[in-house]
Amino acid sequence: MEVFRIVKKDFAANLYASGRANRWNVDDQFVIYTGGSRSLSTLELIVHKNAIEPTFKYQVMIISIADEEELFTSVLQADLSKSWRTMTAYPELQNIGSKWYQSNQSLVLKVPSAVITKEYNYIINTRHADFAAKVSLVRSEDYFWDNRLLDPK
Repeated sequence: MEVFRIVKKDFAANLYASGRANRWNVDDQFVIYTGGSRSLSTLELIVHKNAIEPTFKYQVMIISIADEEELFTSVLQADLSKSWRTMTAYPELQNIGSKWYQSNQSLVLKVPSAVITKEYNYIINTRHADFAAKVSLVRSEDYFWDNRLLDPK
């Protein structure tokens, strides 16, 4: 399957994980957040960054993950609290993601998008034994920001 990640051009040449905490991981857990589509990845980046700096050049990374069912673990929205989309739910979600990461049970954690209902993000564990063999950067492409997304006046 192909998943997508939008990053500043300087970071688009390789599959890099910073190890910084986010919605589904804590510090020192090296994961790559990706979206199931370019459009979802766009919206996730906008809400995560609170603003996009159009002075930077961005690229979309097209990442291939082997289509093998055992490589994926899914988090069902029905199993999450009603407030899972809020910032106050971060500790709950980080706990779920951290347990998944530490257990090494799969290469990818499929999670519901907090931005778009019925769409999914895919979190890739770069320290998983299958990472090098089952995940690859297909290519990076220049990314165009529609000014209406950045300045809706």
